[in-house]
Amino acid sequence: MVDRIADPWGDRTPYGPGQEWPVRVDTFLDAGLRESDVDRWVQSASILHSNGDALDIAVKDGRIVGVRGRAVDRVNRGRVDPKDLYGWQANHSPDRLTRPLVREGGRLVETDWDTAMGRIVARSQELLKGPGGWGHFGFYTTGQLFLEEYYTLGVIGKAGIGTPHMDGNTRLCTATAAAALKATFGADGQPGSYTDIDHCDAMALWGHNVAETQTVLWMRMLDRRRGPNPPAMLAVDPRATAVAREADLHLAIRNGTNMALMNGLLREIIRNGWYDEQYVAAHTLGFDELCRTVDAYPPERVAEICDVPAADVRRAAELLGGSQRLLSTVLQGFYQSNQATAASCQVNNLHLIRGMIGRPGAGIYQMNGQPTAQNTRETGADGDLPGLRNWENPEHIAELARLWNVEPEMIPHWAPPTHAMQIFRYAEQGSIKLLWISATNPAVSLPDLSRIRNILRRPELFVVVQDLFLTETAELADVVLPGATWGEKTGTFTNVDRTVHLSEKAVDPPGEARADLDIFLDYARRMDFRDRDGQPLIRWTTPEEAFEAWKECSRGRPCDYTGLSYEKLRGGSGIQWPCTEERPDGTERLYTDGVFPTDPEVCETYGQDLATGAEFTAAEYRAKQPGGRAFLHAVDYQPSPEVPDAEHPLLLTTGRTVYQFHTRTKTGRAPQLNAAAPDVWVELNAADADRLGIAEGDLVGIASARGGVQARARLSGIRPGVVFLPFHYGWFDQDPADRTPRAANELTITAWDPVSKQPLFKVAAVAVARLGDGRGVPSPAPTVGGSAPVVAGVPATVGGPAAEATSRAGGE
Repeated sequence: MVDRIADPWGDRTPYGPGQEWPVRVDTFLDAGLRESDVDRWVQSASILHSNGDALDIAVKDGRIVGVRGRAVDRVNRGRVDPKDLYGWQANHSPDRLTRPLVREGGRLVETDWDTAMGRIVARSQELLKGPGGWGHFGFYTTGQLFLEEYYTLGVIGKAGIGTPHMDGNTRLCTATAAAALKATFGADGQPGSYTDIDHCDAMALWGHNVAETQTVLWMRMLDRRRGPNPPAMLAVDPRATAVAREADLHLAIRNGTNMALMNGLLREIIRNGWYDEQYVAAHTLGFDELCRTVDAYPPERVAEICDVPAADVRRAAELLGGSQRLLSTVLQGFYQSNQATAASCQVNNLHLIRGMIGRPGAGIYQMNGQPTAQNTRETGADGDLPGLRNWENPEHIAELARLWNVEPEMIPHWAPPTHAMQIFRYAEQGSIKLLWISATNPAVSLPDLSRIRNILRRPELFVVVQDLFLTETAELADVVLPGATWGEKTGTFTNVDRTVHLSEKAVDPPGEARADLDIFLDYARRMDFRDRDGQPLIRWTTPEEAFEAWKECSRGRPCDYTGLSYEKLRGGSGIQWPCTEERPDGTERLYTDGVFPTDPEVCETYGQDLATGAEFTAAEYRAKQPGGRAFLHAVDYQPSPEVPDAEHPLLLTTGRTVYQFHTRTKTGRAPQLNAAAPDVWVELNAADADRLGIAEGDLVGIASARGGVQARARLSGIRPGVVFLPFHYGWFDQDPADRTPRAANELTITAWDPVSKQPLFKVAAVAVARLGDGRGVPSPAPTVGGSAPVVAGVPATVGGPAAEATSRAGGE
């Protein structure tokens, strides 16, 4: 096998349009082991990105010793992402949590499960007995648990406690995907299939660095590009990524101007007659208003706003308008930027007006970032209701009440569900008094980290953290529960193109660590949650029983799982939902008939104003008479909430590297991955660096109005005026006595999209200054943008994490 650190995508297996993607099986085992040495192979799938790559876990002597891709699977045909190829080694890390921890005298100390759960239950019961009890609970979860665990948590929160304050870190990466799909088509769920790559004649990647975030999907794209009759490729990204270098046309637009670009492209396509008039008339609403809005965005105006040549805007429109089978993918460059939902809906508009939906090669991937993000949205562990139901539809609430055998009033539906940023605001204000954080690390991943740390330290806030390691967030908790992870428990999860995989337990978790499902079931039992007949609210005890319960919840809904079972998912390929008894092989593409789930009795939302986020009423929605037609949304461009100024003259964008995932909780403990990207860096345009006196490898301070970090400089092809920081790097592998700020989210803003409520990580204004040369020799008294002197990369007027690492963490 090739060196998958030096070459993350491996060897090419070219193929042509309409052909099946060839098999290529990737394998990695512990040093010295051969496949014949493995005792058994256990079925699973990827847990470190959203692609859903099927793989098998190698077990020898009761220990995980490697992985290999599953050749039979429709998603990856045997290929494995580098993060999954090496990341499983984190399971064996010596700093795994193996016993519960509780806070005593300002420090976290080991205890037993009865003591730890007893504290959580005592606080929970105390809060529920007081006035407004349900309102004092907040649950903040992840995109890495299993469907069965999310559904159990959703029932606990929505029918046991009755709180609307439930969300996950999927709010940071996939909330806009869900919002855009609901706004356009009436319900969540990707319309296309990964096999659209096999048929398309053009690909457009909208703010999606697929080469580093979903490498197996990129392998598939590269293999089509290396075969006969390759598809054309358009990339929209301010950075010169591997995707941008591969593309036939790269639009390196200014951060925060996606909406202007999309309006301009739609104008050109409409004006040149490159749209399907019959499809638009039969299957959409809002075309006339769309035409009026986009007509104000000729290429010259778009060029001025986005800072790209007008000729390139026209070339991009020709590429999009001339294709017969267009595939689009969208991710964080749109989702975490200005006007996120509105801009993402314009990608949907592009496909609708061209009739490019529901047929091979004409697909949309409103991508997810995390492996089980789709399940958080389907099962109700985030702000949505289970089964893609509408919180404003009384019949949908009644359906859930009958299913769970509770009173409808118990299920929170009197206001929009509380999104993550508002959950932390309520905790800051003191109304949320118990915050349960599962398998995520907001002390590194949320914006404006100084504020987040202060919230988690509040003495009045009881913080529960359920995780594998003592993360930056767990250090601040009152109770820490040791969880089992992938390979140590059984469950299902669903990828971007709706493919459901089963992941089997291969080995036991270390020490006293427990599966998240078992932790939630234990909490429900100790809390004695009951239905209206006095029976236990949650009656399942195993993952398979939880899956069967979920199937009933999904029955008849867009995400129908009733045709699936653990037995059916064993041994072969993953299967796409909707999968019913009538369609036992799943459904490859949605909306093949041009009929969308926009009927008022079916839809997941009555919609929102995409500029303001204002909710439409049921009466307003019904008055539109959607009749199964999709919505074409028209919105004008608005500038970002933060733009450069004299003090902070550059724009910051954050993102990922192929070798790390989220806050490195797992990948930072895999030797190959950590060695490939052990520390944060900052990307600068060469001209900007020259003006600032910065050379490759120099130590650099980056400061915003909220804080500062330091990093080594990399000079790249990023657009002028923009700097890039990967957001993965927190404190866990730093010396506790010298926690120099390096988390990108020290700099980012507390602002979010009005519809999806997704934070805007791509548009912070920053200043940059050289701190030392490539050997670390200090520069004399640097200043940043004329502001206060920079000390260790942080303006002297702003406290960094090292200064705050005392009180609640107790030096842990």
